[in-house]
Parts: sequence; C-alpha cells; structure tokens
Amino acid sequence: MSSAIVWFRRNLRVSDNSALSAAADSGKRIIPLYVIDELDQGEASRWWLHNSLQALDSTLRDDGGYLLIRSGNPVDVIRDLAEEFDASDVYLSARYEPAAVQQESDLAASDGLTLHIATDYLLIEPGSVLTGGGSPFKVFTPFYKTASSLYVHSTPTAAPADMNYVTPEPAGDRDAHEALLPTLDWADKFPDYWTPGAEGALLRLDEAKAKVPKYDVDRDRPDHDGTSRLSPHLHFGEISVGQAYHALSRQQNAEPLIRQLYWRDFSYHLLSEHPTLPNKPLRSEFDNFPWVEDEEHLKRWQRGRTGYPIVDAGMRQLWHTGWMHNRVRMIVASFLVKHLLIPWQHGADWFLDTLLDADLANNSAGWQWVAGCGTDAAPYFRVFNPILQGQKFDPDGAYVREWVPELEHMPSKFIHEPWTTPNSVQQEYRVVIGEDYPAPIIEHKAARKRALDAYQLSRDLANSAAS
Repeated sequence: MSSAIVWFRRNLRVSDNSALSAAADSGKRIIPLYVIDELDQGEASRWWLHNSLQALDSTLRDDGGYLLIRSGNPVDVIRDLAEEFDASDVYLSARYEPAAVQQESDLAASDGLTLHIATDYLLIEPGSVLTGGGSPFKVFTPFYKTASSLYVHSTPTAAPADMNYVTPEPAGDRDAHEALLPTLDWADKFPDYWTPGAEGALLRLDEAKAKVPKYDVDRDRPDHDGTSRLSPHLHFGEISVGQAYHALSRQQNAEPLIRQLYWRDFSYHLLSEHPTLPNKPLRSEFDNFPWVEDEEHLKRWQRGRTGYPIVDAGMRQLWHTGWMHNRVRMIVASFLVKHLLIPWQHGADWFLDTLLDADLANNSAGWQWVAGCGTDAAPYFRVFNPILQGQKFDPDGAYVREWVPELEHMPSKFIHEPWTTPNSVQQEYRVVIGEDYPAPIIEHKAARKRALDAYQLSRDLANSAAS
C-alpha cells in the first residue's frame, strides 16, 4: 500500500480538517507530520504550539496513530521523509504568509510529489473577493458585505472514522519539541488562563456562544468578560473557522461576533495582496515619517510603566496572560505610535513575541490601522486619549485595579489620572505618584500636538518629493 504525508500546519485538529479527511479517504497509509521551522516564532505562541502539538499527538494516539514531529526546512524534511517511505502525495492546508507560500511553491516543484492543498483556514480565499472593477477591497465594510454574500457555509465534518498509519512510527525530534518552551518562567501562569488543543477550543467556543447576546455591548469593556477569546485557537487551527461560524451563526444576534471572523479574513486578504504589510507602511506619506527611537520609552511601554493606568494594565495583562483585550490593544498601540512616536514595527514585534494569538496578518494589519498608514486605517489625527478611554471603557477602574495592583485602593475619580490625586489622598492610600506608581512619561496634550506636527511634516515631505 502506498504512503502519504499529512503535513499539519495551522490545522492542529482532527475534526473538520479537509487535508486529513482527504488523506484518509485516499486509502493510503499516512504519516501525520508537523515540522518545527523558522516560521514558529514568538516565545508565547511557541508555548502554545508545544502544548497544542501534545494535545494533537494524544488524540491521534487514542486512535492508534501518532504525530511525527521533526524540525528544519519543511521542504527538505518532507522530501527526505517521502523518499524514506516511498510517499508520493502530501496533504496540507494552505497558509498565506509570504514565507509559507514560498514553502508550498518550493515543495510543489519537487519531483515525484503531488500536493493536495486544502483551503479551510479562512472563510473565503484571498483573490476571490473583488470590487466591481475587479480589484481587491481596501476598506473593510464593503469587503465584508461582498465576502459575506459570497461565502457558502457547509456543515463541519467529523474526524475521519478510519486512518491507516505508516508503521512502525518514524523517529521524531523530541528535543526540538521541548525547545519550543520558553527558557524563562514568564509563561508559568499561562495554564491558569488557557487550555491549548482542540478540546480546549471547543470549550472556549461554547463559552463564546453564551456571550453572543451581550457581545456587541461588552466587547469594548475590558472590565467585563465579554469577548470570545477564540483567537489563539483559530490561529493554530484547533477549531476551523467553519466550525466557529457554524456554532455562532446559530445564535440570535450573532452578526457582531461573526463580523470579527471576516476581519480576520480581511487581514489575510491584505497580506496576500501586500506581502510587505508586516514591515512597510502601505501609505507612501509614511515613508519619511519622523519616528523617534527611544529605547527607554519603549521598555517602559513594554513593561507597563508609562504612568497611564489603562495602558499599563493592558501591557501587564499581556505579559502575565499572553493576551490583551482588543479595545486595550488599540489604546496601547495608539499610545506607542502617537504619544511616544515610536515606530509601529517595534510594537508589532513585541506583540508577535508576547501574544499567544500572534498572527502575522492580523497583527500587521492592526498596527498599520492604528498607526494610520494602512489601507483601511484610522486617521492619523485620531489620537486616543488614554484618560478618556479608561474612563469610558473601564469606568469603575476594575480592569486597572486587577492588573495594576499599586492602584488597587485608589478612589475611582482618580483611577485613570492618578497624578491629579491630592497629596493627602496619595498618602492616605499609600500610593505616591512618582514613587509607588510612575508619573506619566509624557503629557497627553503635548504628545498629541507633537504627533500631529510629525504627521504634517511627513505629508509635506511626501508632497515635496512628488512635485
């Protein structure tokens, strides 16, 4: 009986897995394979990957199989494995990052190998959602209207009932698997918040369904547990986006949450159209933007020591849990690029390293949106006021108190601008600003003016270069 390789990538599940089902239906003996390579970056997401691979391996072993884990260049690993076991077919799920697309192209050029590429990572494939003029959309809302009208939903499929595995199990690379775990202990608390793997994903999906009725109200409140928190599970493909859509669409008033699935698609469509999205601004007027390289300010932002409580709470939540509320992601990103004028790429890199759901397309598109340099971007002159944002979305300061314990007893009227607290009150609550909690590293009004002046300068330079 001939053999086939199932190359797991961002589809770490057995149910509703088109590549795995196709391999099982082929009747070939299969080798389930994951290749740890240079694309597996980011300390937090590598922790998740380690645990997710363990969960997938356990599931396959319950079925009498295994997950072979090797490391290196996937093209070389698969070619060698195919030669070793006389396999001529490779089943895989498509990925859309430029380097991953190149891997597929290189593998497709291999003599004697036939690739079977499934497309179940997104609701709808890049290149298939176009304007009336035949060009890709640059703005989300018209993209969403067109994409949602084109999407054809199908019922998720069960795990294959019968799979034949190549035996005996080939030798894997357990050292590389263990090396995914962080060398520092900063991830020790992650298991208190997360359960990587398909089983954990399905539990999280059930919780998300229960949040649908209040999602449109609660999603902007970091002091409420109102978001789905599905993003790491979707990123690693522990559930398919089709499974998420199927479950959520059966709830009343689910459109606001389903809309987020299309935002995910939109980011990948942008990345496919603009491969430089992770590092180059899409708007040319930002090519000469006068960014400020300030290592001390960057470090204080990373560690949640800016003196603005809503910003610091978000950055500390990220450090301790590997995740941050989406509204707060926008606030902290705006603060970095507009208050501090630090290049957005530095923030994007920090998120990629510390987010469990670190996703190249969504992360890059999000940072370009906040920085004002993307296709569908917030205007650069929109500078989030971290004081007002905190007062509006964390009115009682519950979110700040949870993640900034220095301010736990601060009266609510001062919680989002503690530097205005009278000295007597600071002494009473034993939180002296500048000693127990930092004073603001920059004043909001001055920072806003500096940001607008910098933007005007970049526009003037762009206009001058064009004339």
